Parts: sequence; C-alpha cells; structure tokens
Amino acid sequence: MSHFDVELDTSGLNCPLPVLKARKALSEMNAGQRLRLIVTDAGANQDIPAFSKMTGNPLIQTDEQNGKLHFIIEKGPA
Repeated sequence: MSHFDVELDTSGLNCPLPVLKARKALSEMNAGQRLRLIVTDAGANQDIPAFSKMTGNPLIQTDEQNGKLHFIIEKGPA
C-alpha cells in the first residue's frame, strides 16, 4: 500500500457520504498530500474514481482488505 498522510474511515456509511467526507478532508489538505479512504459501500468502486477524475485529485491506488475498500487519493494542485 502506498504511503498516505491522512486516513479517513467511512466504514458503514453509504454513498454519497464517503465522497462528501473525502471532499471535505481533501479541502483541508495541501497539494501532494495523500488521503487513505476506507469504505464498505460497494458503490464506491464507481463513485470514488469518478470523484477523483472530476475533481482533479488523482486516484493513486485501490485495494480491498478484509472486506473493506481502500483508496489512496492525492490532493491535486489548487
């Protein structure tokens, strides 16, 4: 798993809440920092990549561990 600066566990929350919480967390981060987002909602497999592309925050890595989806999102340039 890639390094990350901030971890956000949204386990148990359904979309769009993980996306909204990720947006808030990224807004408080500096460009180049990485967010590790943990999600249990299967819809995140489509929602998080779409969110990353739409907002210009690159999706660095996607992984599944113990039934949870893990995304590493890098804060894009301001």
